[in-house]
Amino acid sequence: MDGNAAGEGDDNVDWNTEDELEVENYPASSSSSLTPPSGDAASGSAEASSSAGTSHSKLFYQFVGMGFSEKLVAKAIDEIGEGQPDAILEHLLTYKVLQVLENSPQEQDIDESAVVKEEVVDSDHFSSDYEGSFLDDLSDEDSYSGSEEVINPSSEDKKLLSLTAMGYPVEGAYIAIERCGPDASVDELIDFICAAQMSKEADALLGPEEKPRLLNDFRKQKKRKHSNCDAWSKKRRGEKKLLHGDEEQIRLPNPMIGFGVPTESSTIVHRTLPEAAIGPPYFYYENVALAPKGVWDTISRFLYDVEPEFVDSKYFCATARKRGYVHNLPTNNRFPLLPLPPRTIHEALPLTRKWWPSWDTRTKLNCLQTCIGSAKLTERIRKALEDNDGESEPPLRIQKYVLDECRKWNLVWVGRNKLAPLEPDEVEMLLGFPKNHTRGGGISRTDRYKSLGNSFQVDTVAYHLSVLKDLFPAGVNLLSLFSGIGGAEVALHRLGIPLKNVVSVEISEVNRNIVRSWWEQTNQKGNLIHIADVQQLNGDRLEQLMNSFGGFDLIVGGSPCNNLAGSNRHSRDGLEGKESSLFYDYFRILDLVKCIMSKGH
Repeated sequence: MDGNAAGEGDDNVDWNTEDELEVENYPASSSSSLTPPSGDAASGSAEASSSAGTSHSKLFYQFVGMGFSEKLVAKAIDEIGEGQPDAILEHLLTYKVLQVLENSPQEQDIDESAVVKEEVVDSDHFSSDYEGSFLDDLSDEDSYSGSEEVINPSSEDKKLLSLTAMGYPVEGAYIAIERCGPDASVDELIDFICAAQMSKEADALLGPEEKPRLLNDFRKQKKRKHSNCDAWSKKRRGEKKLLHGDEEQIRLPNPMIGFGVPTESSTIVHRTLPEAAIGPPYFYYENVALAPKGVWDTISRFLYDVEPEFVDSKYFCATARKRGYVHNLPTNNRFPLLPLPPRTIHEALPLTRKWWPSWDTRTKLNCLQTCIGSAKLTERIRKALEDNDGESEPPLRIQKYVLDECRKWNLVWVGRNKLAPLEPDEVEMLLGFPKNHTRGGGISRTDRYKSLGNSFQVDTVAYHLSVLKDLFPAGVNLLSLFSGIGGAEVALHRLGIPLKNVVSVEISEVNRNIVRSWWEQTNQKGNLIHIADVQQLNGDRLEQLMNSFGGFDLIVGGSPCNNLAGSNRHSRDGLEGKESSLFYDYFRILDLVKCIMSKGH
């Protein structure tokens, strides 16, 4: 869903969004594969810090090993100081970008072969103790280094070179092409790279001993707490198996419209739920669609073998957001929120139309991230464009460079040769939240971008939840796990479904304050109960809450995707990662609620 469940203030938290330029997990104190190298230039990680205490010689040889000249590295360290590795890398890459833009004679050969070589070399350094700094990934500009080698690539090679020229790692590009197929477009490959667990796909599933141990722990807990539900538990969980390599994998649909979207004329899909999945209560679980191989099979098997519904929010609004949803809601008689949101960039941001060049053919934004493009990046782009201002259009190599950065960072045109990242208010609008939802109350711009980047797209979620309006005319009792900034609560409110009792479980105090403020400003009549830590919500606490208002009608949640997204180079451990393993808490709590309700509560 839209919360950071890992613990506020933890420097190792990788914020969710993940996914295509989707679902980017950005450490609160580090750069990731799509993060600009300078800490002061990315709002989403403005409080970042680079690895401290590293010796000059180690830093020097690290940069030299990345392919920069010794003279240039020494000069950069002398000018900037060895305590600012991010700034040093920004300086080195800026030099190379400008050098290539000035000297490259080939519009289609912007040193893509050198990029492959340089990325391979750099990958050897990712295991160094620079963890948490710019060495996660090179930067948004690392692909524009110089080379004299000319290649004549095949179709697949061109895609590989294009991806690496945009700054994506070579090993990730190879895997994306293999997984998505030779006919996949570059955009589809980008989507996969940014959300998949590239180098450790084989580790996405638990080891042969881990998952049975986890299930046994759950069974033991429930046997102690709810012995009369033991047979029920065995029926629904005792047959869960590890996914074997020869079994059919869940595959992502194309187009990604789930069981139907209001803007497409395709037939609405009807389905039959497994008996174990039938409510009460209704449940609704969300996470990034482009997760590593096997992750959605595991999620589906734990959630009673319900087939995931994969939906891209570009069918609801002007920005992509590829997500998977596992739920037991009806799929008939859905309806969208009105008025329908703008579905193109120009409809959503009409003031950009005046300055939008004809060679920028974007109509949709990529997935909204938890951080934004740097001021240095937009200044570099402006200079590159102004150097060719006398021409009717910039050279193709400049257009390619600019468009790559625009797609990567969701930059929009705000003046002649001027690009800028989205403002928080614009992100709120695109995601379907009310204006100023995250503004004020001591919340920084950095926190606003992080919280919004981790949120639901409200219009998409509301379309799925709309079936509850006729089922619960008097309102719902909601258990909201990993609540974030309250995407589910906002969706239900906008649908006109009264919120009778809401138990909101969210670790971030910033997000809890946002939800509390929204609750008060919208004059909600029900009860809002905040719980900080999902891992502290046990059977006794659930029984106490359910006894007080008669049980839950809906359990919503989306555990952190930090360890599922490909941009996370340090803890890409699938569902067993520190944050993403919280999925099992969603399952644990859902299973406990079903057990308690089966006893007559």
